[in-house]
Amino acid sequence: MSKDKEELENEINEVLDSNEENQTTQEAAGDTSNEPSSEELLATEKDKFLRLFAEFENYKKRTSKERIDLFKTANRELMSAILPILDDLERGVVEVKKIKDKEALKGLDLISSKLTSILNQKGLQKMKVKNGDTFDAEIHEAITQIPAPSKKMIGKIIDIIENGYQLGETIIRYPKVVVGK
Repeated sequence: MSKDKEELENEINEVLDSNEENQTTQEAAGDTSNEPSSEELLATEKDKFLRLFAEFENYKKRTSKERIDLFKTANRELMSAILPILDDLERGVVEVKKIKDKEALKGLDLISSKLTSILNQKGLQKMKVKNGDTFDAEIHEAITQIPAPSKKMIGKIIDIIENGYQLGETIIRYPKVVVGK
């Protein structure tokens, strides 16, 4: 990336140097018959310079955008790798609640809340899905369909198998749900 920057700077310096050489050669020869005037040369050199400068600015913008995209995707991969651990932790809390071990529950809740808090600070959010919501194929993944317990539940979410998560505006895991038919 810095190599491109150096190449552009070298091209700009070469254009400026060649402009100075052309003016010196023209002045020494004193010949202005068929050659463009110094004003025309200056205009063409200025145009070349402006084009190189614009190209350099575009290069800087493109590399900045690429760098930001790289950070986002790196974060996304890490978050996707951590999600199964978060799921296991939630299952563990549910199981410890069943056996009514208050000390173990307190410890698991503490670990779970700290991990969730850190992931929320980094932009990971649990998607809000609840039983009775209308199924939307754009934001839900239907695992199966079962007969609806009532007519109102047809096309609605009956059960949530796995929570969905989004990182910023991007969904990194769709919630897996059971839909009533």
